[in-house]
Amino acid sequence: MGRYDHPERRPAVVAGASSGIGAETARSLAAAGHPVALGARRVDRLEELAAAIRADGHEAVAHPLDVADSDSVADFAAKVAADLGEVEVVVSNAGLLGPGALLEVATDRLAAEFEVNVLGPHRLVRAFVPGMVERGRGDIVFVSSDTAVRARPFMGGYSATKSGLEGLVASLQMELEGTGVRASVVRPGPTWSEMGMDWDPDAAAFVLTEWVKWGHARHSHFLKASAIANAITAVVSAPRGVHLSPVDVNPEAPIEKSEKKEEGR
Repeated sequence: MGRYDHPERRPAVVAGASSGIGAETARSLAAAGHPVALGARRVDRLEELAAAIRADGHEAVAHPLDVADSDSVADFAAKVAADLGEVEVVVSNAGLLGPGALLEVATDRLAAEFEVNVLGPHRLVRAFVPGMVERGRGDIVFVSSDTAVRARPFMGGYSATKSGLEGLVASLQMELEGTGVRASVVRPGPTWSEMGMDWDPDAAAFVLTEWVKWGHARHSHFLKASAIANAITAVVSAPRGVHLSPVDVNPEAPIEKSEKKEEGR
């Protein structure tokens, strides 16, 4: 193996793997040849996904993980190391959000979002990245959001946490320069996933209307979670010596049909 090559076996951790982007990322990484360790609070869903991945002929394990709890992260990291060996790839995807006006949202609710969306990723860094630095290789990918660069009304907590996350990663990238470890940001645009599905339907409709008012929704198309998963897989599959970050992933607008084409039908 050359100095800048990846090893053949690259075990990968996916935090927040029970649904949506995380679940699709686990499938995508497994299909690309990575043994995968799935972590989330909904262990029953993890077990179902791990079983499906194994049924497809790939290697997968699942363990409980709450990124808001330092002991949970440490326990998860120890179990993954025992199952799969040295972790080469970490995908920090666990997230928490909810709609609400900042004048009305309880500060404790915002604190919970910061625990999961900013401090959670830092706990994963502490658990996995020192070993990567010691080995001189590894990838950690942080799933951000376009709200980090284009704040949304009535999603102030989520926008703030994703901005904070990207600030944290920017510092981490500088600190890791020359270590062989790549810290990357993948920044999804509007995406269909289970995140936010516990919103009250009326509140969700109001929030989406406000997006249009402020020009945040250019068209009605949303991405599938698999599109983000494919982008993450591409980032960690880049050859050594190449660093892809940040990667913005947005839905393509539907093709506009011209009047002439319509007339010719």
